[in-house]
Amino acid sequence: MPTISFERTAPLPPEEAWRRLTDWPRHAGAVPLTRIRVLTPGPTREGTRFVARSGLGPLALDDVMEVTVWRPPAGGEAGLCRLEKRGRVILGWAEIEVHPGSGGRSRVVWREELRVRFLPSAFDPALRSASLHLFGRAAGHLLKRG
Repeated sequence: MPTISFERTAPLPPEEAWRRLTDWPRHAGAVPLTRIRVLTPGPTREGTRFVARSGLGPLALDDVMEVTVWRPPAGGEAGLCRLEKRGRVILGWAEIEVHPGSGGRSRVVWREELRVRFLPSAFDPALRSASLHLFGRAAGHLLKRG
């Protein structure tokens, strides 16, 4: 069960970085071959559930997620969103933190633990590397787009 962690700095105020990173449907534009379907009415809060379906046809996998911590940045304090992965195949969790930085910038910390049911641990290094690349690229894309 690989765990990844990375940081990004964005030339955005924390509230805008948060908005971009937690707009779940926008993730579909940042992750190839992925569609997002929000299962609960908005706005996002603890208990919000959504599905990221990645792949093509019968080779697609559903990543079912539920927001378990929803604390947007406010008053100079960092924001934290925690997602629990509740699917049949993809399990684990993700955390997105958005910290205020200097000069109106934001510092983003993304942590994720990913487990794929039935995938032997011998594949953990490859899964870790692919996840770090994919999620790091997605975060960069979300923070750059308006």
